[in-house]
Amino acid sequence: MPRALRTGRLRSYSEDMYARRHRAYFLLMGGCLFLFVSAWAFVRLWSVEAAVAMCVVAMVIPPVAAIVANRHGPDDRWWDDPSGDPKSDEWWDELDGKRHLGD
Repeated sequence: MPRALRTGRLRSYSEDMYARRHRAYFLLMGGCLFLFVSAWAFVRLWSVEAAVAMCVVAMVIPPVAAIVANRHGPDDRWWDDPSGDPKSDEWWDELDGKRHLGD
């Protein structure tokens, strides 16, 4: 059963989007920490080369986690947010077809 139905409260689109991003980021960073700690806690006892390889993989994960957490999904409507500059917003609305020159 979906969490929103269990709690009785529906989450907004932005809450769901940020929850999905946070979940992905923390899973990736948790995997990074697991690899790093386990490499030097007990894997090094069997193979130092494997421990170093695990650390190299763990080193690559944080930038990937940042990219995953900050990327916009295909359903994210971040471009609809007004910039605060009325002239720029009017120009973009015209390009998007929201307003026509004759209106």
